[in-house]
Amino acid sequence: MQTLAKRRLSDYNARVPTAAEASSLIAAAAGLRDAANRLSFAPPVEYVYNPLDYAWAAHEQFLTRYGGGAKRAVFLGMNPGPFGMAQVGVPFGEVAAVRDWLRIDVPIGKPANEHPKRPVLGLDCPRSEVSGRRFWGFFAEKFGQPEAFFAGHFVVNYCPLAFLEDSGRNRTPDKLPAGEAKPLEEICNAHLARVVAILQPEWLVAVGGFAEKKAEEVLGQADVKIGRVLHPSPASPAANRGWAEQAEKQLMEQGIWR
Repeated sequence: MQTLAKRRLSDYNARVPTAAEASSLIAAAAGLRDAANRLSFAPPVEYVYNPLDYAWAAHEQFLTRYGGGAKRAVFLGMNPGPFGMAQVGVPFGEVAAVRDWLRIDVPIGKPANEHPKRPVLGLDCPRSEVSGRRFWGFFAEKFGQPEAFFAGHFVVNYCPLAFLEDSGRNRTPDKLPAGEAKPLEEICNAHLARVVAILQPEWLVAVGGFAEKKAEEVLGQADVKIGRVLHPSPASPAANRGWAEQAEKQLMEQGIWR
């Protein structure tokens, strides 16, 4: 893996991505942001966070810094976690990883309607989201520098929104009723297809079963291979038995990493 990391970093340094290269991703994300803001949701969803809105500066910095150029593999997550992307605007956005490894350093705002038990504190959030810590920690260990990872990889979420019930409980998109899920899926499907068209990956790597299902629905006829790795959530007993080792094994067995 060190050989792969060195090669990817050499590729990155030979052609450092530019803001212009990332502009298509930025435009796609802005379109998704605006379309998501026009949707409405009913109880038990009481609060909807759109980090592409209040944390746009951080997300745009992420896209500008790491989104340029074609990628060999794009990792697809589900939606923002309350202590991850909902805080910092980056997929699987565990605060320390985003601040210290990805070097995101712009101010982050707040949602217009904020749950008192789930405040957005941005890069000052003291909570660590386990999924994000496992996810980014794995790539930091394997590639050393983020530039080496992003030379051949990218990360995107299927859905940009986080949903909270009145109690503060997180509600995932797969639990939405059909009448609310359908218009959300339409805009998310269109965005995913656009991201794949822009980045032209050989592989779309779903992180978990939900992402795999959506990838197959949207990209089943596209010229891209669909792979899968175990979701790093602590709610998964399997993920708690050495997620990084299992993820690496899956990536190697499927031929995503060589």
